[in-house]
Amino acid sequence: MEPNELDLIDLQLLDALQRDASVSNVALAERVNVSAPTCLRRVKRLTEGGWIERQVAVLSPDKLAASLGHGLSALVEVSLDRQGSEHLDAFEARAVAHDAVQQCWRVSPGPDFVLVLQARDMPHYLAISQTLFTQDANVRNVKAFFATKRAKFTTAWPVLP
Repeated sequence: MEPNELDLIDLQLLDALQRDASVSNVALAERVNVSAPTCLRRVKRLTEGGWIERQVAVLSPDKLAASLGHGLSALVEVSLDRQGSEHLDAFEARAVAHDAVQQCWRVSPGPDFVLVLQARDMPHYLAISQTLFTQDANVRNVKAFFATKRAKFTTAWPVLP
């Protein structure tokens, strides 16, 4: 098999792991009908090949809210005055370095960026906006949308045919 080629077993492994990466190698092997050593070897190849970037724990916002407060989720559109690559790169570098920024997307057409932010509360959001938007002379327009309900959240990619 070529290094960049994925077969059905690889796709089944990726699908299973993105839904629950805590499953044991033996259980994973049974799920995709291969031996445990074959499964381990394939998962290692998928990881070394970059198809699996990292394994993380997805936290429950409802459980966190009981301890930390409900928090504030914001989707923010950001338009810059100057869109030269150095200006886009500079804003992107500042945005991705900020802990409150969960996702940063360059988009087109429309705004230059869409950010997903998580703040403790509105004063915390204001501090974030001061740091990322107000202090940057190249930021022309910011439009924030505050989440009132999360109807769906997943990190899973549709990989199976």
